[in-house]
Amino acid sequence: MRTRTSRRGVLRLPLFRLLAINLAGGLGMAVLIVGGLLALDPGGLRHLILTDRAPGVALGLLLVSFFVTFGSTAMGTAIMALGRHDETRRSGGGTPALGEAAVVKIRR
Repeated sequence: MRTRTSRRGVLRLPLFRLLAINLAGGLGMAVLIVGGLLALDPGGLRHLILTDRAPGVALGLLLVSFFVTFGSTAMGTAIMALGRHDETRRSGGGTPALGEAAVVKIRR
């Protein structure tokens, strides 16, 4: 009974919820890309995987490697973007958003 309560408590924390949402986005992106690779069959990849004795192992390894890559990228991007909008709105300064120019004063 305590594990059910502790799981709900963890998902109530905004940071863990942010990480879980971005991890799910990374999983979705991994599934989409693996499906696209199998559909497009670049270099005969689909044929190579499906004619193997154990195609599930190859598909599993491919999916897990893409999941780790895109899940960690999505979570890292979300962590690095935390607080960026609040800083620029309050002080008028801070880190410029993507595509904005920044003036940097250099002392001589």
